Amino acid sequence: MEQVLWEPSDYHYNNSNISKYISFVNKTYNQSFKNYDDLYDWSIMYVEDFWESIAIFCKVKFSKKYNSIMNIGDSFIDCNWFEGSKLNFAENLLQYRDDKIAIEYFCENKIKGSITYNDLFNKVQHCALYLKSLGVKKGDVIAGFMPNIPETVIAMLASSSIGAIWSSCSPDFGINGVLDRFVQISPKILFVSDGYFYKGKKINLSSKVHNIRKKLTSIKKTIYVPIVNSNDMLDCLNWNDMNSNGEPFEFEQLPFSHPLYIMYSSGTTGKPKSIVHSSGGTLLQHFKELMIHTDLKRKDKIFYFTTCGWMMWNWLVSSLAVGSTVVLYDGNPFFPKSDSLLEIADSINISIFGTSAKYISALEQDNLKPNDNFSFTKLRTILSTGSPLVEENFEYVYDNWKNDVQLCSISGGTDIISCFALGNPIKPIKKGKLQSIGLGMSVKSFNHKGEHEIGKKGELVCTLPFPSMPIYFLNDYNKEKYKKAYFNDYSNIWKHGDYISIYKDGMVKIFGRSDTTLNPGGVRIGTAEIYRVLDKINYIKDSVVVGYNYNQDEYIILFIKMNKKVLNEELIIDIKNIIKSNCSPRHIPYKIFEIQDIPYTINGKKVELAVKNILEGKNVNNRDALSNPESLDFYKNIKIL
Repeated sequence: MEQVLWEPSDYHYNNSNISKYISFVNKTYNQSFKNYDDLYDWSIMYVEDFWESIAIFCKVKFSKKYNSIMNIGDSFIDCNWFEGSKLNFAENLLQYRDDKIAIEYFCENKIKGSITYNDLFNKVQHCALYLKSLGVKKGDVIAGFMPNIPETVIAMLASSSIGAIWSSCSPDFGINGVLDRFVQISPKILFVSDGYFYKGKKINLSSKVHNIRKKLTSIKKTIYVPIVNSNDMLDCLNWNDMNSNGEPFEFEQLPFSHPLYIMYSSGTTGKPKSIVHSSGGTLLQHFKELMIHTDLKRKDKIFYFTTCGWMMWNWLVSSLAVGSTVVLYDGNPFFPKSDSLLEIADSINISIFGTSAKYISALEQDNLKPNDNFSFTKLRTILSTGSPLVEENFEYVYDNWKNDVQLCSISGGTDIISCFALGNPIKPIKKGKLQSIGLGMSVKSFNHKGEHEIGKKGELVCTLPFPSMPIYFLNDYNKEKYKKAYFNDYSNIWKHGDYISIYKDGMVKIFGRSDTTLNPGGVRIGTAEIYRVLDKINYIKDSVVVGYNYNQDEYIILFIKMNKKVLNEELIIDIKNIIKSNCSPRHIPYKIFEIQDIPYTINGKKVELAVKNILEGKNVNNRDALSNPESLDFYKNIKIL
């Protein structure tokens, strides 16, 4: 018998958003649903009715009504949604204009403050008018190299309010990592900060910004937010000096499929691909997940520990559409104390706390017991994503954090800027499982024959289109990269690249990546990003990098084939510093080993998965496809940890 850790209360069955949504669907569509499973079945059998019901129930603001809800076209990938409609993403996020707190923010223990919904609207309007004065128009790209601060949210909303496309990287990315992304998208305006705080230290970004601007020839103006009061932001406009000239302001009304965000793939096989998401698809999916699956209400304070380079930032910011208070945190979550983030959450009464399995494991390893020091009187939901939340994580939270909290493991990705599986206010929580597949998401677990199997680990696929699919990849003629990324293995079926089990009770387990994408701390990293740096180091002849799963996390392990030198501690430090400065701290290998040879296929492709399998004690079934299968023997009996 599986252990049930949490059960819905009368409130959830009668007053949660999902209970009200079920009543709305029953009345509007002449149904009689009493549970989630029946509702879910309806959502994938009557796709058009379902997505229209979300738009109506969540009160999506259209300036022009749609002619059709779903036009699938010739294939899954060509599906168009809500054709003929017009809306503005920022306008939907700025529906509330009053004195309620919209954003509460903390930069470690150095900076904190809050912004009301009235102030937020005025600041967005001011920024948008300034961008228009610079000649920014719909379809232009605006980039942010910014910490997780209110100005980043304001710049994004100002951009989308006039129909520009927003893309961002966090400031801990190395110069090459930023350029690999931003050179592709040719931004017209660049928002930056002069620095940020990390572990109490001021990190000056002026040199990084200068070098990035030198290579980004498309930039017409760089606007910086003063945080560390650097005096070296040459030829950049201070955020506080933007002048809007008091012109009239209106939200640009745009088609449902107008591009909103450019996100980035992990770059496993080359430079990161630029994934473009739509305004309407993002809005509709986030409304569904925040209101119905997370039960977010206007009275709530919602927090997610994220940077501006991760899709959870985009997801969190959409909470403004519900009118709740969004809590931002920038810096190290364990500074100045191991429980600093918990102290903030308790002191300001956060009701929904978003984090990762890695953070929960770190609390446990530090032997912290949050319920000994804090009351968490308003905390009702903890969300976790990035990597699978294992049984021990569940036990720790319920034993040491809060015993009546709804602990929701959620899973999706940058590719869909949302979730395939997530929380559910009217289903119980069982140890180690995600509560449900998301409404409208036709997720299956495919075996090696391409057949769905209940209770068996298989490939996570989605058999029906959904609004938050990418609208296209940049510079991807005939959608060849798009098709290869998700539709290469199954005809007209989305393959996500995760392993999943789906059980009879509708709950699921996610087992991590089914490809070789690295995932340390829940942040997806492409091996190609590391290889590009290593290839420039003259004493390295060849290399292979893999992920090693241990203690509910994935560690980056690097194997080096040396060129005339012997790997020593000094060179290991040098390699780590080079990777850090050119990529980011997240790309630094946990361990580096010298190895005699690197395995390759006959076609000349490096075989990371074979190395990973050997390290994990698994069989390698494709040795015949290797040009040098004897090289695999070098990886046997290596002690990783």
